[in-house]
Amino acid sequence: MLVSVTGGTGFVGAHSVAAIAQMGHRVRMLVRDPSKVGRALAPFGLGRDDVETVPGDVTDEASVARAMRGADAVLHAASVYSFDSRLRARMREVNARGTELVLGAARRAGAGTIVHVSSIVAMFPAPGGVIDAGSPVGRPRETYMASKAEAEVIARRHQEEGAPVVITYPPALLGPHDPNLGDQNARVRGVLRGLTPIWPLGGFPVGDVRDTAALHAKVLASPSGGPGRHFGPGRYLSTREYVNALREVTGRALPTLFLPARGMIPIGLLTDLVQRVWPWHIPAEYGAIYTCACATRVAENAGTFGIAPRPVAETVGDTVRWLYESGHLSARQAGSSIRPSLTSVGAQ
Repeated sequence: MLVSVTGGTGFVGAHSVAAIAQMGHRVRMLVRDPSKVGRALAPFGLGRDDVETVPGDVTDEASVARAMRGADAVLHAASVYSFDSRLRARMREVNARGTELVLGAARRAGAGTIVHVSSIVAMFPAPGGVIDAGSPVGRPRETYMASKAEAEVIARRHQEEGAPVVITYPPALLGPHDPNLGDQNARVRGVLRGLTPIWPLGGFPVGDVRDTAALHAKVLASPSGGPGRHFGPGRYLSTREYVNALREVTGRALPTLFLPARGMIPIGLLTDLVQRVWPWHIPAEYGAIYTCACATRVAENAGTFGIAPRPVAETVGDTVRWLYESGHLSARQAGSSIRPSLTSVGAQ
C-alpha cells in the first residue's frame, strides 16, 4: 500500500511515518524541505532513500496533487502547532486552507482511507463535562485552536459527503525524537529550566506520540478504519499532576505557584501583544493558559482503536531523557531521570 503523508518531518508525522513503514507500507512524503527528511527519520532507522519525497507545500494546490496521485491512503498531519502570536497568519493558511486542499486532492486521487490529524482542542470549549466523537466543533477564542476548529469543520463536511475520511484527535503529545522541538516538549524543557514557575490551575489531556503514531498506522491498515473519529490514547492531567510527574521523574523540587487559570488570562493576552515585537519566545502564552481554563476530559468510552495509553511516568521519563541526550537539558536539569544511563556509561 502506498501512503502519502503530509507533515512527515514533524513530531507526529515522523513517528507516524516510522509506524507505517514498519508495517511494510510504502510512504510518500510531501515536504517543504527534503533535506529535513533524513534527520527526522534517522532515529527510527530510516533514511531519505526509504521514502519517496515530493517537494512542495500543503498550501500549494499543484504540489499537493502530485503528492496524492496514485496513493492508496493519505495521512494529513501537516499543521502549524504553536501558541506563538507571531505565527497567526501561517496557522490560518496551513491548518485550514491546507486541510481543504489536501482532503480534496486525496478524494480526487481515489485514496481509500484519508486520515485527517485534528486535535482535541478543536472541540474546546465543550458544553459538557466530557468530549467524545459526537461532540460539536468548538468555538475557541485562541488562534491556533480556532484554526484547528476550522479544519475540523472541513474534515467533517467531507465525512458528511461520504468521503472515506477518518479524523484523529491527539492530546497534548510528549515523547522522544522531536525533530523540531515542538510546543509540548519545549514546555517540559521550560519547566525544568525554571522558566515557568507559575502555572494556571486546570489541566489538559496528555499522551505519548508513539501511541498516536500506532493509532494512525492501525487505522490506515484497517479496512474498517473509516469513516470515523478516534482519539489519540492519553489521560487528562491537572496542571498539578503534570508538574508532579516531572518532579517524580527528575527527583527535583520544582517550586511552582498555581493560580486560577481565568485570572491569568489577562497576563497571557498582554504577553501575546508583547510577543509580536519581542524577538525571543515568552513562555507565558495566552493559548496555553486558555487551554488549561477550558479543557475537559475525554469520555471513557471514546474510541482509541484498541490502543491503551502507556504510563505517564514512562512517557515523561523518556521525554526528559531524550531532551538531555539531545542537548536540550543539562544533567542537573534532567535530574535523576538520567541516572541509569550515567551509571551504564560509567560501567563501560
